[in-house]
Amino acid sequence: MQHCSLHPPTSSHIGLVVHSHCDYLAPIEFPAVVDLALRVTKLGKSSVTYEIGVFESGQEEVKAVGEFIHVFVDRDSRRPGKSGMSVELKTGLEQLLVATSKL
Repeated sequence: MQHCSLHPPTSSHIGLVVHSHCDYLAPIEFPAVVDLALRVTKLGKSSVTYEIGVFESGQEEVKAVGEFIHVFVDRDSRRPGKSGMSVELKTGLEQLLVATSKL
C-alpha cells in the first residue's frame, strides 16, 4: 500500500479478489511462527496475480503456496476504469514482478 499509493478506505479505486487458491505442501503446527513471501507473477491493465509462499520462520522449506488475483475497480461502480489501474499502483506492483515462478 505504501509503494503503490493505495489507501483502501479512501482510494477511488479498490482491489477485488476474484480468484484465490492454496496448495498445502507440508504441515505447520501451533505455536510455530510463519514467514510469508509475496511476488507478482502477472500484471495486466486492471488486474494483478500474486503468488504467496508460506515458510516456517527460520526454515527454507516451502509449507504452502497460494495465488490470488485482484482486479482494480472504481469504488462506486465496481467496474474497471477505461485506463486500468493508476500509474502509481502499476509502478509499485512492477517492483514485485518476476518473469517466471520458481515454486
